[in-house]
Amino acid sequence: MTAAPLTVLFSFLSRADSTPPDQRSRAEGHAVDADAFEPDPNLNFESWGEYWRKVHGVRFLHPDDAADQKTIERLLRYDQIHRLAPGPTSLSPPPYRPPLDDNGQLFDTIIGHVEPYRRPPWDGVAYLTFANLDDLGAMLGSERVRRKILPEDRAIFRDLAPLLARQHVILPNATGDDAIVLVKTHRRRDELDRETFQRRWLDELAPAVIAQSDTRRLVKRYVQLHAIGPETAGLPFFHPATSRIDGVTVLAFASLKDVESFLLSGGHAAIVAAERSISDVAAGEYWTGVVFTVVDQLAAEQATGR
Repeated sequence: MTAAPLTVLFSFLSRADSTPPDQRSRAEGHAVDADAFEPDPNLNFESWGEYWRKVHGVRFLHPDDAADQKTIERLLRYDQIHRLAPGPTSLSPPPYRPPLDDNGQLFDTIIGHVEPYRRPPWDGVAYLTFANLDDLGAMLGSERVRRKILPEDRAIFRDLAPLLARQHVILPNATGDDAIVLVKTHRRRDELDRETFQRRWLDELAPAVIAQSDTRRLVKRYVQLHAIGPETAGLPFFHPATSRIDGVTVLAFASLKDVESFLLSGGHAAIVAAERSISDVAAGEYWTGVVFTVVDQLAAEQATGR
C-alpha cells in the first residue's frame, strides 16, 4: 500500500545558554537573558532537556477550551529529537581514536592532549507531522500558540529554524517506534535547482540506499524530507540556516551500536559516493538524536507513493 506525502515542520533548535552570538546563532528576541530559564550553568544542559520533554511538550498539547482541542487534533505526530552528545556526528565521526604521542603511545596524562569539543549548531529538532498545510496553519496560528507557546519558545530556545517539507517515507518502521535517529542535511550542487535535486534524490538515491545490504540489516526507517519552504527572506517559515537546506534524511536505528556500524559500513560509503552526484556533501551535516514521541495518531506507517 502507498500513501500521499504528509506535511512536516522540522524545526531545528538550540537551547538557551550564554554562548556569545558570534559563536552560535541567536534569533531576535530569544533567550535575551541566558540565565532566565536555568540560572545554574552546571545544570543548564540537563534542565533544558528535561523541561523540553516533560513540561514544554505537555504545555504545547494542553487545550484551554474545546476549540483548542480541535486544532490540536490536527497534529498527527510530534517527535522531539534530542541530540545526543556522545553519539556520532559529522564533526566527530567513527572510528574514534585516542590521542597518541609521536611514537603512537598513550600520553601519561590527558591534560593538554584532548582535542577541543566541536559542537553541532543544533541541540535537537521538533518534528511535527500534519496531513496538509491547512492543518499546520490552523494549529500553529492559533491564539493559544501565539499567546502562550511562542513566548515560552523564546525563553527556552536561543534559536528556532523551521524547515517546511513534504515527507517521503522510503522504508517504513514496522513498529512505529524510533529509538535512535541519524539526522542528515543536504544541500544541492550549484548547477541543480531544488526541484531537480529532489527528483533525482528520490528517484536515484533512494533506491541506491535501499539496495545496500547494510541498510537492510541496520536501518529501521528511512525518510526523505523535501524542503518546500521559502528561500527568500521575509516569507513565512524563512530562516537563513534552513533556507539553504534542500532536504533532510532521517534514518532510524535500534541502538547507537547500529548507527556506528552503519556509518563504518561499505554500504554507507557507497551512499555518500552516490550523493556526490547531486549534493554538496561538505555543505551538509549529520548528528545523532534520541527520539521522544509525544503524539502519534498515525496508523501503521506506509511507504509514500511516487
